[in-house]
Amino acid sequence: MLKLSLKQGQYINIGDNIRVVYVGGSGGHGRLMIDAPKEIPIVRSNIEENPERRRETYYPEEKISAEAQKKIQRILWEERHKGEAEN
Repeated sequence: MLKLSLKQGQYINIGDNIRVVYVGGSGGHGRLMIDAPKEIPIVRSNIEENPERRRETYYPEEKISAEAQKKIQRILWEERHKGEAEN
């Protein structure tokens, strides 16, 4: 999880098509504007007190098969050693 501090008017971009703008706040409240495509669901929620349940609210990356991991490792190894072979 990334924690940021923003001043009024500052924003963060998430990917190429989502922008979150901090528009101000007072006390323990902040106001955000979120600019995102309509097909992306944005849900307002309270902080989950149960840490186990909180993990379920994120979308973890799917597991990669052992075979795919080996292929990726091989590609990375070849890329790292490509320069050595050319010299």
